[in-house]
Amino acid sequence: MRKRKKIWVSILVILIIGFLIPQNLKMPVKGATKSSYNSKSFWAYPWGKSVTHKGVDIFAKKGTEINSSTSGLVVLSGEISLGGKFILVLGPKWRLHYYAHMNELKTSYFSFVSKNSIIGTVGTSGNAAGKPPHLHYAILTIIPYVWRIDSDKQGWKKMFYLNPIEYLEN
Repeated sequence: MRKRKKIWVSILVILIIGFLIPQNLKMPVKGATKSSYNSKSFWAYPWGKSVTHKGVDIFAKKGTEINSSTSGLVVLSGEISLGGKFILVLGPKWRLHYYAHMNELKTSYFSFVSKNSIIGTVGTSGNAAGKPPHLHYAILTIIPYVWRIDSDKQGWKKMFYLNPIEYLEN
């Protein structure tokens, strides 16, 4: 009975996150400005093993605090080969906010975060080893934006990614 109740509460929380929480994104790297990233780096090609760069790299000193750019639910937290130490937050409009190459993770999965929550620190984990410290930040959508498909390399994947730079510069 408790397990069923927990599932229903989780579903309710996900629906609330999708419909009720406003999406007012903020810069996730403490102290970062427009000069901390390349405004033309989203969907840049060629880009290493991932072929196309599907986010933005925000450069900062190693260990700089990273806040969640939005309120939401941490759905994944851990370490993978390309992204290194990463966190995936389900935010408003059912958009997934992906934070990668972190030095330290300061939250765990199934925790709620806000824009004031420190979720980790800037680093060089994963395939960022040997490169300047940075946060790779990407926004994915669960609901595909079919009209965004184009003839670029991996253009069909574009329907699942939003340009985070457009949100950071507002």
